Amino acid sequence: MKKLLALGLAAAVSVAGLGALAGCGEGDGEVSFDPVPVEELKVGFIALHDSNSTYDKNFLDAIEQACKNKGISEENLLIRTGIEEDNTCLETALDLADQGCDVIFADSFGHESFMMEAAEEYPSVRFCHATGTHAHTSDLANFHNAFASIYEGRYLAGVAAGMKLVEMYNSYKAGGDALDDVNFDTEGNIKIGYVGAYPYAEVVSGYTSFFLGAQSVVEEELAADEISISMEVSYTSSWYDLQAENDTARSLISRGAALISQHADSMGAPNACEAAGVPNVSYNGSTAASCPDTYIVSSRINWVPYFEYMIDCVINGEQIDKDWTGTLDTGSVVLTEFGTAAAEGTAEKVAEVQAQLEAGTLHVFDCSKFTVDGEHLTTYTADVDDDGTYTGDTEAIENGIFYESRHRSAPYFDVRIDGITELASDS
Repeated sequence: MKKLLALGLAAAVSVAGLGALAGCGEGDGEVSFDPVPVEELKVGFIALHDSNSTYDKNFLDAIEQACKNKGISEENLLIRTGIEEDNTCLETALDLADQGCDVIFADSFGHESFMMEAAEEYPSVRFCHATGTHAHTSDLANFHNAFASIYEGRYLAGVAAGMKLVEMYNSYKAGGDALDDVNFDTEGNIKIGYVGAYPYAEVVSGYTSFFLGAQSVVEEELAADEISISMEVSYTSSWYDLQAENDTARSLISRGAALISQHADSMGAPNACEAAGVPNVSYNGSTAASCPDTYIVSSRINWVPYFEYMIDCVINGEQIDKDWTGTLDTGSVVLTEFGTAAAEGTAEKVAEVQAQLEAGTLHVFDCSKFTVDGEHLTTYTADVDDDGTYTGDTEAIENGIFYESRHRSAPYFDVRIDGITELASDS
């Protein structure tokens, strides 16, 4: 499972001075690890798919870049792709440890239990894992989770989407045909669509933050016309299924979606949008080359800061944080360059909103900005410690804000808010 904007340019991050990130000394300080000379350090990497998956490619590019930046030779980076979320992951992790890897990273949610089992067998090897939930409650000093506040990136991508919807509406109002074939009705509602993989908290957090970003722009810019937006979400039950994602996007378009975004890992949805001429916000990388007429922007987690931090900790014999969260400030949450389909003024608007997020004057999950069954949330017990029962254990709302990523790096916002409809699988 799968989570610094430069005004429309691809973000480039400098990780000099990684002490600004979560400190290497955080975690189980009583456990010691010997320093590893960089020329001897071996890194193992386990990917669910290969570079054909936008999700895995994002990780693969980052680990290769981080190792290059830190002076680790190519032969000391051992990459294994196509590793399923089953015992194959355990066998691969143990094999990498047998080959002398000092730190091993796995990129998919379902890898976690197998990585923990490998960590038990090799206590002197560090095992790191993306999107997992158990490191902060486990007693394994050599097992670590990492993620980033990608919901902020999704929100910014939603702002870009909202700017496009405003442009489309204004064209329609002026006599153009921008909304003639979509669900714009006399009640003042514009519908958008979202292709999701699974109804997990990570996906729910992502699509909700995207929707809230788009909604904030539409309702601000088109307040005089009393225009609002709604969103339909349809799941593919797979992280990577080119045909299913394409079919799902086409179905949402046929239902009147004016714009499509996604949390799934193939080019299926962007390709469907390009064929239909429907604007698209992608995930984990630009689709400008293959979808030049419809691509707006993409949000992604930049894993280079974490990988460099992880490597530095191993080199220095220091503990890796048990549950690391990257942010906009660490350069871990980024947007790609804007596509030609982006509305005029998008870069400036997104930069304005990002500055508010970074200053703490704007919060993505401000409970005053959304309702659940017509009411604003004042309390919510989230499943943070994840004991397998999916029972809420931690109060997530404080002073009217649902604080995602505060109590655990992996997302736990799983609230279904008004304005978003999850479609049945046969819709």
